[in-house]
Amino acid sequence: MWTIVMNELIDYLVVSIVMISVGIYGIIVKRNAIRMIFSIEIIANAVNLTLIAFSRYLSDVQGQVFTLFAIAIAAAEIAVGLGIIIIAYRLYREIDVAEYRSLKG
Repeated sequence: MWTIVMNELIDYLVVSIVMISVGIYGIIVKRNAIRMIFSIEIIANAVNLTLIAFSRYLSDVQGQVFTLFAIAIAAAEIAVGLGIIIIAYRLYREIDVAEYRSLKG
């Protein structure tokens, strides 16, 4: 019984590691602001998947409830991020983050 549950946990963790890797790749390689936000969202979903997997493995509902709050916060994060991208596009007519000159320190 525990072997089956442990194998399922490992499967979820492998998928989560792949998702985190894809998200990090998207942040590092892509300079498009929208793609970067999507990459951050992929990483957040990977963390949520890991949290739910461990919550299920430990038979604890708190992790699943926390994940629901994390999803709501991620939705607000996306809304704010897209708002910032829209304002930056109006200023620069570009969504490539390398072109945002006035944001440099």
